[in-house]
Amino acid sequence: MRAVWLTEFGGPEVLVARDEPDPVPGPGQALVDVAYANITFIETLFRATGGGPVKATPPLIPGNGVGGMVAAVGAGVPAALVGTRVVAGTGGSGGYASRVAVDANDVIAVPEGVALDAATALLADGRTATLLVRTAEPKPGERVLVEAAAGGVGSLLVQLVKAAGAHVVAAAGGPRKLTVARELGADEVVDYREPGWPARAGSVDLVLDGVGGDVSRAAFELLPRGGRLLSFGLSSGSWSPVTAEEAAARGVTLLRTNATPEVLRECTRSALAEAAAGRLRPLIGQRFPLDRAADAHAAIESRATVGKTLLEVRPR
Repeated sequence: MRAVWLTEFGGPEVLVARDEPDPVPGPGQALVDVAYANITFIETLFRATGGGPVKATPPLIPGNGVGGMVAAVGAGVPAALVGTRVVAGTGGSGGYASRVAVDANDVIAVPEGVALDAATALLADGRTATLLVRTAEPKPGERVLVEAAAGGVGSLLVQLVKAAGAHVVAAAGGPRKLTVARELGADEVVDYREPGWPARAGSVDLVLDGVGGDVSRAAFELLPRGGRLLSFGLSSGSWSPVTAEEAAARGVTLLRTNATPEVLRECTRSALAEAAAGRLRPLIGQRFPLDRAADAHAAIESRATVGKTLLEVRPR
């Protein structure tokens, strides 16, 4: 098989592609012929510094999500799974490869009518966006600020929040991303790279914070007493600086997601079902061949990408 290795922590150039022996599925595992590998912003941070939820050291094959077809199964896994189109988490690593053995419990069948690339784009981001909306519960008529609205998660949040009947104020960086947010259904758009953007956004009832840093701080100031803030990302490079004490003093609720693995799997299934019904459309803005994983990371870090970035391994 072909695989991309993280040889050491550092710049994108530390991602190196080479041939490796095919993995063999062990008991309780399924072997997936990978068509597409998911990339998240957190993976670029891990590559650069070792930070994030994955606690491991190089050398390793990065990547926490894939889409493809089950090629074989290990002991204890139904043989009927072979030949099924699936998406699956990898447990934190191993996804930047043409074949990967995953826990069969993490395999989710892709519904008819949903392409594998779209399903892979929804694996992490669709799960996250669904969980965020279920946690924040945007209500009809509320003004909701969605940050990083043209990103992988943000582009889905715009659609889900709009479907809940709320008024979406989309915040993104640059004219191209603002156009994308409008096309996805945002009612208003603001460029958070421009001075004075908070005044243009106006008061909001809920902030879905995918940027962190100074943008999160400015967004917090837009919330009245009774407002809610839910931070889920740090595309600025740092998490939201807003403290629980500050929020309590203002009468603002800081929301936190809390989900079991089964709830997360259910959120993924929900996102896939919404896509199958035509109500949720993942935005795949960039595609790179597996061997160009370093270029994909560099593109994400440049902040020039929109929507989801995928590695094309064996496109179907």
